[in-house]
Amino acid sequence: MTGTTAPRKGGRWIEQWEPEDEGFWKESGERIARRNLLYSVLSEHIGFSVWSLWSVMVLFMGPAYGIDPAGKFFLIATATFVGAFARVPYTFAVARFGGRNWTVVSALLLLAPTAAALVVMEPGTSYGTFLAVAALTGVGGGNFASSMTNINAFFPLRKKGWALGLNAGGGNIGVPVVQLVALLVIGTAGAGHPRLLLAVYLPLIVAAAVLALLRMDNLAPVRNDTGAVREAVRDAHTWIMAFLYIGTFGSFIGYSFAFGLVLQTQFGRTPLQAASLTFVGPLLGSLIRPVGGALADRFGGARITLATFVAMAAATGVVVYASGEESLPVFLVGFVALFVLSGLGNGSTYKMIPGIFQAKALARGMDGEAAAAYGRRLSGAAMGLIGAVGALGGLGINLAFREAFSTSGSGTAAFVTFLGFYAACCAVTWAVYLRRPAPAVLPAAGAEAKPQLTSV
Repeated sequence: MTGTTAPRKGGRWIEQWEPEDEGFWKESGERIARRNLLYSVLSEHIGFSVWSLWSVMVLFMGPAYGIDPAGKFFLIATATFVGAFARVPYTFAVARFGGRNWTVVSALLLLAPTAAALVVMEPGTSYGTFLAVAALTGVGGGNFASSMTNINAFFPLRKKGWALGLNAGGGNIGVPVVQLVALLVIGTAGAGHPRLLLAVYLPLIVAAAVLALLRMDNLAPVRNDTGAVREAVRDAHTWIMAFLYIGTFGSFIGYSFAFGLVLQTQFGRTPLQAASLTFVGPLLGSLIRPVGGALADRFGGARITLATFVAMAAATGVVVYASGEESLPVFLVGFVALFVLSGLGNGSTYKMIPGIFQAKALARGMDGEAAAAYGRRLSGAAMGLIGAVGALGGLGINLAFREAFSTSGSGTAAFVTFLGFYAACCAVTWAVYLRRPAPAVLPAAGAEAKPQLTSV
C-alpha cells in the first residue's frame, strides 16, 4: 500500500497499518504514530507516578504511624509486586480492546488507588489497610506494558529503539515528578499533609484519560494471538531478555522506590532532606532512557547493554565502599550513577527485543513485510512477559533492603548481592549475544537485517 493513507473505521480504528512501507510511513504513518506516542507517554507518565506513590508516602509516615523501616520497605515491595504481575494482562488488553480504548480505561483505573490513599493516609490507620492500598497502586505499573506494546506496533523496526526509549523514558519520569511534588508539599506545608500531593493527581488522571479518548487511535491489525504468546513463552530469548531486564529496569524501579527510605534509615536524613535528594537519580535515569535506545539503534543493543552492566558493577562497588564508610557524598555519586546507567540499559535492552524476533523470522526464510509482521507479533507478546519479570527485580531489591536493614541496620549486604547479579548479567549478555561464534539470531546495528548477522 505504498503512498496510501491509513484507512479508518468508526471509533478511531485504523484498518491497515504497514509502518515498514516507506511511502506509507512518510505520507501518513509517521504523523499518526508520533501523535499516539505523545498521549501514550502522558498516560504512562501518570501511571508511573501512581505506581511509585508509596516511595514518597513513606516519607510522610513519621513516628505517629507506628511503622518501622522494614514495614515501610514491605509497603513499597507490595506495590512493586502487584505492578509487575499487572503487566501481563495489560499487555494483551491492547489487542483485545484497542490501544486507544485501553489507554482510556487504564488511565481511569488510576483513580482508585489515588482516591483510596487520600482517604486512609493518616495516623491510626491499620497496617493491613496501608498494604491493601499500596497493592492497588500496582495498576500504575501495568500501564507501562500496555503502552509499550501499543507503541511497538506503531513504529517500524528502524525507529523502535528511539520510539520505545522515548515512550518508556517519558513514563519513567513519572517517578521523579511525584517525588518533586512530594518535596514541594513537605517543604511548604510540612510532612503532615500527604493528602495535598494526592489531590494534585486526581484531575491529572482525568485529563490524561480524556486526551487519550480524543487523540489516540486503535490499530485493527493488532489482535490477540495465543499462538504468539505460546511461542514467546517457549522461546529461550524471551527469558534471557527478561533476566537482563531485571538488571536494568528492575534496578531502576527498585532503587527509585527505595532511595528516599535508604537515605532516611541509613544516613539519618529528615523527610525534607531525603525528598530533596530522592528525585535526582530517577530523573536522570528517565531522561537518558531514549539515549540508550538511540545508541542501540546505531551501535547495537547488546554492545550498549554489556557496557552498561560493566559500568553498573563498578558503580555498585563505589556504593558498597561508601555504605561501609558511611560517606553520604560518595554514596550519592555511586547511587546516582546506578540510576543513569540503568536508564541507559533500559533503552538498549528494549531495542533488542523486536530485533531478535525479526532476525529469527529472517532465519526461517521470511522476508520483507512478512518478517516485520512476525517480529511485531512475537515481540509484542514477549514484551509483556519481559516487562513483568523485569519489574519483579524491583521487588527483589526492596526485599533485599528490608532484610539487610532488619539484620544489620545497613544496606551494605544488599549492595554486595546486587554487585554479584550485575556480574552475572555481563556474562549472559556476552555469552549469548556477543560471543563469536554466536547464535545467528540478531540483526547488526545500522545494517539491513539478514539471517546470519549475529549482533543486535
